[in-house]
Amino acid sequence: MLARMVHEGMRAGDGDREKVAEQLKQALDQGRLDLGEYDERVQRAYSAKTYGDLEGLLADLPGTVPVEKAQVEPHRSAKGPEPQHRGRSGLTGILGVFLVCVVIWAMSSLGSGEWHYFWPGWVLIPVVWALVAHFRDRGNRGH
Repeated sequence: MLARMVHEGMRAGDGDREKVAEQLKQALDQGRLDLGEYDERVQRAYSAKTYGDLEGLLADLPGTVPVEKAQVEPHRSAKGPEPQHRGRSGLTGILGVFLVCVVIWAMSSLGSGEWHYFWPGWVLIPVVWALVAHFRDRGNRGH
């Protein structure tokens, strides 16, 4: 209890006031506050001197409860972070970009009646790098 009273009396900084003002803006955008309420609360936020002055501005808005007062703990996965998938999805994306470039090149060449410089070949450079990385890392999967 004493720690909370001390915290409420601590001076708030510009960053603290900005954070509260941003949360109030989100509440306005979501329709939780009307323009008059928003204006009044933002004025109070920017004139707040202590954390106690800021605290009451968000008390009736959902999703703005400070972490130390929250009753729900965030979900923690027992497995750890999800593995990042590499390989086919990245290679497929790069090949897709290459094919789109080839189609654009072919349409512009056919439209002009002559074959132009094959500039989509430059797009193959990342494809080659991706293939080299794919086959180089292939032996390391599962270690």
